[in-house]
Amino acid sequence: MAPLLEIRGVSKFFGGLAAVVDVSFRIDRGEIVGLIGPNGAGKTTLFNVINGFYRPSKGEILFKGKRISGLKPHQICRLGIARTFQVVKPLQRMTVLDNVIASAFLRSSSKREAVEKAEEILRFTGLYEDKDMLSRGLPLGKRKRLEIARALATDPELLLLDESFAGLNPTEQNESIEIIKKIKERGITILIIEHHMKVIMSISDRVVVLNYGEKIAEGSPDEVGRNPLVIEAYLGEAISA
Repeated sequence: MAPLLEIRGVSKFFGGLAAVVDVSFRIDRGEIVGLIGPNGAGKTTLFNVINGFYRPSKGEILFKGKRISGLKPHQICRLGIARTFQVVKPLQRMTVLDNVIASAFLRSSSKREAVEKAEEILRFTGLYEDKDMLSRGLPLGKRKRLEIARALATDPELLLLDESFAGLNPTEQNESIEIIKKIKERGITILIIEHHMKVIMSISDRVVVLNYGEKIAEGSPDEVGRNPLVIEAYLGEAISA
């Protein structure tokens, strides 16, 4: 079976700086793939290339077997790839519900349909009771969940999560882990950037490791957690799933 997403020899240069260098890997349908590495390793840059914010300097990206590198972000979103951002950016003067309705319009033929979809997603993410609150009034944990809800409202086949657990307390982390597992149960494939190794090891089917823009390892959480290159570059000590 062809992969859902295939990254082939992708590099991204900014002037003389190589942010991503000859990275290749694939993501199959239904997987959760973790993307880890030190700060500055090129993880978010790779996300920006996948969803069209940047055009790759070299290489190509295929989604469902078709080349998407070079398309605009809105075109890639319409094809079925949604993402969250490391720094959450809700529409602050709008309610939680209206934030999600705005995303739901991508595939809704009427306002009623968009509202119904938004309300269902808010129930799914545990935000329904906050639906009438202005999004700027939400605490960080719920703003992170709202970011996920907005992405889900576009009906993605592939969801890119950029540090959705950063700044969360242990209870919020556990709640978000359960949400991500439920997203997978819906048949949505996930690529997640995360620094919390407990999270990555508990939810990922495979892990890809970047360092200085290059892929240095790929494998199961256990394999990556024991990999000497990964331990030296990032983990500091062996970690088991």
